[in-house]
Amino acid sequence: MPIAAPLRRFLLASAALALPTVAQAHPHVWVTAKAEVAYEGGRVAGIRHTWSFDASYSAFVTQGLDTNGDGKLSPEELQGLATENTANLAEFAYFTKLKVAGRDQAFSDPREARMAMDGDRLTLSFLLPLKAPAVQGRGVAALEVYDPTYFVSFSLAEGADAVRLPGAAAGCTTTVTRPKNAEPAVAEAGKSMSEAMFEALTSASNYGEQFANRAIVACP
Repeated sequence: MPIAAPLRRFLLASAALALPTVAQAHPHVWVTAKAEVAYEGGRVAGIRHTWSFDASYSAFVTQGLDTNGDGKLSPEELQGLATENTANLAEFAYFTKLKVAGRDQAFSDPREARMAMDGDRLTLSFLLPLKAPAVQGRGVAALEVYDPTYFVSFSLAEGADAVRLPGAAAGCTTTVTRPKNAEPAVAEAGKSMSEAMFEALTSASNYGEQFANRAIVACP
């Protein structure tokens, strides 16, 4: 299956075909997310994401990928989709913002992209390394995961493993905040925001920030 670039156009076409009854509603794709703030030598080295897509989108986007016809989708059959889709995420900064000790962090190209089917849901995992490891010290690391256009709805998984800290110093703690408002705001009283308005949003938009998932990591 060809993968359009940028990613958002591909997702839009996919969702519209997969979900014709709700093609005019936002969001179009739902993701349950887990994250690891990876530490190396006491410094923040990157973010490892694991994103599980909704069943309808998963079914559509994997059509035609069972190349050996065994009725199963192997990681090998999904690798091309994983690699190209992960690379295309760069347009939207990987839906990820990270500050360490108050400073915005820049990311290098993603690595270790993998996809797998878990039941009826497609899961994407990848490592998003920092361009330079960041010293956190006694400051905080603040992670946000969201789509600025709210085309994709991210929800951090429930449970203690929603945000993990492999390699962190002893005593580091995580506080997770999920968005309280799960529905798009209205443009005017009594009027829903139109699909055209959503289509005009770009990666520079801040509309989706109200739906951001946040994790604050504090270390002693």
